[in-house]
Amino acid sequence: MSDHPYVGMWVTADGIIRHELLPDNRYDEARGPRESAYQGRYAVHGTHIDYWDDTGFTADGDFVDMNTLHHAGMVLHRQR
Repeated sequence: MSDHPYVGMWVTADGIIRHELLPDNRYDEARGPRESAYQGRYAVHGTHIDYWDDTGFTADGDFVDMNTLHHAGMVLHRQR
């Protein structure tokens, strides 16, 4: 189980990308009307996050603060 403070839902300002970091080190990403468009596992090291999609795609990102995630050219904000 993840022990980092970033577990939860992260969303782009327009709401199109919704990226949920689950406590079991899995993620579920929705894009527009497409729920669960991408799923896979992730690992957080400090403020850096690495992703491994179930299809083999990899990506990474960085938490700027507790409420902002820069990921794959996008800026996501924590949804409360």
